Amino acid sequence: MKFVDEAPITVRAGNGGNGCCSFRREKFIAKGGPDGGDGGDGGSVYLEADENLNTLIDYRYQRGYSAESGKKGGSRNCTGPKGADLVLKVPVGTSAIDLESGETVADLTAHGEKMLVAQGGFHGLGNTRFKSSVNRAPRQTTEGSEGEVKELKLELKLLADAGMLGLPNAGKSTFIRAVTAAQPKVADYPFTTLVPSLGVVKVQKHRSFTVADIPGLIEGAAHGAGLGVRFLKHLTRCRVLLHLVDIKPVDGSSALESAQSIISEIEEFSPTLAQRERWLVINKSDLLPEHELQQAVDVLLEGLAWSGPVYVVSALAKQGTEQLCADLLAYLESCWLREREDPEAAEREHDTQLAMQAEARARIEALRNKRKQTSDDAEDDDDDDDDDVEIVYAR
Repeated sequence: MKFVDEAPITVRAGNGGNGCCSFRREKFIAKGGPDGGDGGDGGSVYLEADENLNTLIDYRYQRGYSAESGKKGGSRNCTGPKGADLVLKVPVGTSAIDLESGETVADLTAHGEKMLVAQGGFHGLGNTRFKSSVNRAPRQTTEGSEGEVKELKLELKLLADAGMLGLPNAGKSTFIRAVTAAQPKVADYPFTTLVPSLGVVKVQKHRSFTVADIPGLIEGAAHGAGLGVRFLKHLTRCRVLLHLVDIKPVDGSSALESAQSIISEIEEFSPTLAQRERWLVINKSDLLPEHELQQAVDVLLEGLAWSGPVYVVSALAKQGTEQLCADLLAYLESCWLREREDPEAAEREHDTQLAMQAEARARIEALRNKRKQTSDDAEDDDDDDDDDVEIVYAR
């Protein structure tokens, strides 16, 4: 199935039904009085998270969704039927952003979580509502209000506890294959990973965490080079980032330059994401003798002025991966425990994730606008060239 992580849609809630103007008419009953009922409320639009979905592809081809409107009220004080609500199923990890205001109106992070995104219209009032001692035969009613109409952008961000980033061929997919049951594509050429993949790391029974592998970055990714930074938004939900570095790149470049290029791309993409907890994972340690490996690691750490956790592993040989996963789980469990015991810490984490997502959207939108402007300029240049051509007709 094609992986789609963005989809713009239009949702329209149902209108409220109008009130009814009616009077009681029965044989042998004089002065029956008003008996017009209220209309029905319009149906609302909800988003509901479903763990059985993993892509937004269903919303790529159908853009408009409408809930049912309420029906008009009837005589004998009968209320009109309420419009049916519309529930749209989306993958867990989906956010809905109002394109007009830029506000995040829904953020679904658990299976079965349901949130309102468009409120249905309120019902109109029948003439029975207006009767009084001085107005015994009211003929006024009210119309139902219109339902909300919203232009939304659905964004899917993988719910991963740890996320991996690095250059193409740094060994991210090999690492996921080594520590999880996931089987992403692995080959000896760049950009074998074209869409994010997710794996579950089981350290012990009933103790596990999820790790995400996103397509590799290259220098200039923040300006659209390679696959760009489109998939970096999937890291905004991660509590810790694993920065994989190939200690002996096949292209002959230095590991220090590779690591620095990724750091600069992350800082330009999202300053908040750059401040996230980040661990350095030096991969492919089996390619160098022990003394050369230690020397290369020292040069890398000194050049980066690295002060965080460092792990030297070989994903292919599964050397050092077990200790890394155990330490990762211990760190994540401490984060989860802190947020359970301190609601303010959980709120700060939520606000941090929203800030990263806002920076990611702004950066991606800027890149799209830049590409569009470049495309428009190219078309204008073609038109100008056509105007300069002199057409000569042969006789």
